[in-house]
Amino acid sequence: MAPPRCLCRALLPALALAILGLAAAAGPRQTPALELAQELAEELWSAGLPGDLPELEPECRSLLGAFAESSAALTGCLGRRARPVRLCQGCHGHYRRLLAQYGSIARAVGNSSESHNCAKSILTSDRLQIVVTLSEFFNETWEAANCANCLKNSSEGLSNSTEEFLDLFNKSLTCFEHNLQGQAIDLSPNNYTEVCKNCNETYTKLNDLYNHLQRMNRQGGESAHSAHLCIDVEDAMNITRKLWSRTFNCSLPCSDTVPVIAVSSFILFLPIVFYLSSFLHSKQKKRILILPKRIQSNANLVNIQEKYS
Repeated sequence: MAPPRCLCRALLPALALAILGLAAAAGPRQTPALELAQELAEELWSAGLPGDLPELEPECRSLLGAFAESSAALTGCLGRRARPVRLCQGCHGHYRRLLAQYGSIARAVGNSSESHNCAKSILTSDRLQIVVTLSEFFNETWEAANCANCLKNSSEGLSNSTEEFLDLFNKSLTCFEHNLQGQAIDLSPNNYTEVCKNCNETYTKLNDLYNHLQRMNRQGGESAHSAHLCIDVEDAMNITRKLWSRTFNCSLPCSDTVPVIAVSSFILFLPIVFYLSSFLHSKQKKRILILPKRIQSNANLVNIQEKYS
C-alpha cells in the first residue's frame, strides 16, 4: 500500500535539510555534492510544500555548515592527539574557532523580517538539539583536560611556563635517546648507568619545574581553573618519570639530605645537652648554698678575734 501523499509531502523538507546539512559538513572538497543537494532541495521545494514549514534561512544554513566543519576539525584533532596526549598544544585553535561559530549561531538573526532566529531554528527546534549537544561535549572535554592551565589568558597560545616545561621535556627525551644509542653496543639492555649519569641534570630541572608549576597552580599563580595542571603537562611528566624510574631504574639524590642530617644530629645531641645543662645548673646551686656559710663563718671569726683582743 502506497503511503499517503500528505505524509510524503511532509517528509520532503526534512529530507532536503538533511541533504544540505550533510553536504555542508563534507567541506569544500564536496562542491559537486553540495550543488547537487541544492538542486534537489530546490526541486523538492518547487514541488509544493505546506506553508507552515519554513525553510532554513541561507545565513543560518551557512552558519550551520561552518559549525559542522569546525566540529569535524576539532574531533579529528582530538583523536589524532589522544596518545601521547597533546590536546591543548595542537587543538586550541580548533576549539577557539568552534566557540566562535557557536557564538555566531547563538547571536545571528535572519536578514528578512519574516525569517526565524538562527539560534531558535538550529539550537532549540527539536528534542535532540545536536548542535547544543556537540558544543557541550567539546566544552566538557576541554575543561576536563584543564587546557586553560597551559594557555595564555586569551587562549591564543601556550603560556611561557608551559613552553619552558615542554622544552625541558624534549631535551630529556633527546638525552635519553642519545645515551641509549651510545651504550647500545657495549652494555647490556638492563644497564642504563650512562643514561642516569648524563641525563640526571636535565631530568632534575624538569622535575623541579613540574613541582614548581604544581605549587604555583595550587596557589592560583597562572590560573585558578583547577588544582591540576593541563593534561599535556601531566602526561609528559608521567611518561618521563616512568622512563626514568621503571625503564632506566634511575633515582634522584634526595634534596632534603642535609636538613634531615642536621635535624637528626640535633635530636641525637639533645640528651647530652640536657644532662650537661642539668649538671652545670646543679653545681651553680651548690655554689649559691655554700657561699653564705662561708660568709657567716668569716663573720664569726672576726667577732671572736675582736672579743679576745
